[in-house]
Amino acid sequence: MEIIDGKALAKTVRENLKDEVLQLKKKGIMPKFAVILVGNDKASLTYVKSKNKACQELGIEYEEILLEENIKMQELLDIIDRLNARKDITGILLQSPIPNHLDINEAFRRIAHEKDVDGFNPYNVGKLCLNQDTFVSCTPYGIMKMFEAYNIDIEGKNAVVIGRSNIVGKPMALSLLNKNATVTICHSKTRNLKEITKNADILIAAIGKKYFVTEDMVKDGAVVIDVGINRTEERNIWRC
Repeated sequence: MEIIDGKALAKTVRENLKDEVLQLKKKGIMPKFAVILVGNDKASLTYVKSKNKACQELGIEYEEILLEENIKMQELLDIIDRLNARKDITGILLQSPIPNHLDINEAFRRIAHEKDVDGFNPYNVGKLCLNQDTFVSCTPYGIMKMFEAYNIDIEGKNAVVIGRSNIVGKPMALSLLNKNATVTICHSKTRNLKEITKNADILIAAIGKKYFVTEDMVKDGAVVIDVGINRTEERNIWRC
């Protein structure tokens, strides 16, 4: 068994990105990343903090917009519009989840597709479906980079994605399909799940449940990727 070391790979990627950012600055392009955070979700605060740290390491300017949980939808859209219009902002990310009274899909649609670094604007989702160069949701994109770094062959393989969310499951399936995998998407209504996963050459769990995938669901030699993090009383269970 070989462990895919995502942390080591991320370190290498960041070193390469530093050089890319430097080259952009030499051309007069000053990348600046704006993150919108609505409310005080603890996990989101942690993620936003890590994004800020990453930008500092890479030399990317960073701007954080912290909004009250009771903000109205139109106010959120107005803020997105202002960021879209600002020439100094080159990338925009709306941290999810957002409060239930807000329509996250409407907000994603409002982010200019050329600044939509998370790849959630329907324009970018459509380009992903057409296998055209575009922004891709960061988790599926990161997993594809891991496959590339570890020379994991995808073409012709049976790939099973457990989960169909717009953030991970669906773009993950499309990313694999675009590399000529034979893709099956499983979800809460899937029957005989174990029979499907046992045939997977590549198995990706993206459902947010700890200990969901068990040994008897995985065939020998399969590549298994678990997406997310769960906290338990014993320890943090970090997953890709």
